[in-house]
Amino acid sequence: MPPWFRRYLLPGLVFQSIIIAGGYGTGRELVEFFLEYGVLGGLLAMLPATILTSVTCMVGFEFARAFESYDYRSYFQHLLGRAWISYEVGYLTALMLILAVIGAAAGTFLSETFQLPGYIGAVGLLVAIGALVFKGTPTIERFFASWSILLYGAYLILFVWSMATFGDQIAAGLEGGEVRPGWFSSGVRYAALLVALVPAMLFATRHIRRRREALWAGALAGPIAMVPGVLFCLALAGQYPAVLDRPVPANYMLEMLGSRPFQITFQLILFGTLIETGSGLIHAFNERIDSVYRARGGAMPARLRPVTALLLLVAGYLLSRVGLIDLIGMGYNAMSFIFMAVVVVPLLTVGVYKLRGR
Repeated sequence: MPPWFRRYLLPGLVFQSIIIAGGYGTGRELVEFFLEYGVLGGLLAMLPATILTSVTCMVGFEFARAFESYDYRSYFQHLLGRAWISYEVGYLTALMLILAVIGAAAGTFLSETFQLPGYIGAVGLLVAIGALVFKGTPTIERFFASWSILLYGAYLILFVWSMATFGDQIAAGLEGGEVRPGWFSSGVRYAALLVALVPAMLFATRHIRRRREALWAGALAGPIAMVPGVLFCLALAGQYPAVLDRPVPANYMLEMLGSRPFQITFQLILFGTLIETGSGLIHAFNERIDSVYRARGGAMPARLRPVTALLLLVAGYLLSRVGLIDLIGMGYNAMSFIFMAVVVVPLLTVGVYKLRGR
C-alpha cells in the first residue's frame, strides 16, 4: 500500500471494518437506531451520527499520534489517568456483546440461507477469526482494506438493484416525511457506539506522522464508515415497515430481490464482515496484553493470540443464545450511554485540552 493510502484512508477503512458487523451488517442495527424513527427520520439521524464520528475520530487519531499510544491501555492512561480502567470494563463488556451479536448473526445467516444448523456458522467464524488474529497486524490491515473495497461494491449493487426494483416504495417512504421524535439523540447514541471502538483500531494509525494527516484521516473516517450504512438504509426503506420486525433485515431484503446467486454472494461478503469485526476487536485486546509484556521488556507469545480469541469467542457464542433482537435492542442502547461518558465526552474535552498543551 502506498504511504498516502496508509495515512489517509487505511484508518477509516480499518475503522469501518471493525464496526461493520456490529454497526449495520445485519441491518438490525439500522432498524433499531434509524428506521424506528421513520424513513426520513432515519436518514436525518445519520447526519449527527456521521458528523460526531468524524469529529471524534479527528481528535482520537491525533491523540494517538501525539502520545504515541496505539493500544487502548496506554491510550486511556494518557486520557483518563487512573480512571482508564473504566474504559477496559466497558470495552470487555462491549466485546462480549458484539461477539454475541456476530455469533448469532452467523448462525442466522446459515440457517435462513442454507438451512444449516446455527452452530456450524459459529464454529466457522471461530476458526477464521483465530487464524486471522494469529497472523498479526500487517495481515489484518491488508485483509480489512481489501474486504472493505469489496463490501462497498456489494452495497452499491444492492442499493442500485433495490432502487430499480422498489424505487416507488422508497420514494413513497421519503415523500411521506415521517420523522418521529428522538431521531437526533438516536443518531448521537449510534455515533457513541461507533467511536467507542476507535481505540480498537489504533494499530492502523501508526502510519500517521503529522497532525494534518491525523485530522484528514479522522474527517474521512466518518463518511467511510457511514456511506454503506446510508445505502443499506435506503435499500431497506423499500420494505418499510415490514422490515422492522425482522431479526436479520439483510436476509429479508435479499429474499425480496429474488436472486439466489446474489443472496449467497452478499451473505458470503457479510460473513467476511463478521470475521473482520471479531478479529479486529480481539486483536485490539491482544495488543493491550502485548503492551504489558513490552512494558516488562518482552513480547506477547504468538501462541497466546489464538488462545485468547478462542476463549473470547466461546464466551460470546454462549451469550449469543439470548437472541439478536434483544442483544441489539437492550445491550446496544445501554452501552451507547456508557461510551458517551467514557469516550466521547473525555476525548472532546480533556483530550482537546491535553493536545493544546502539546
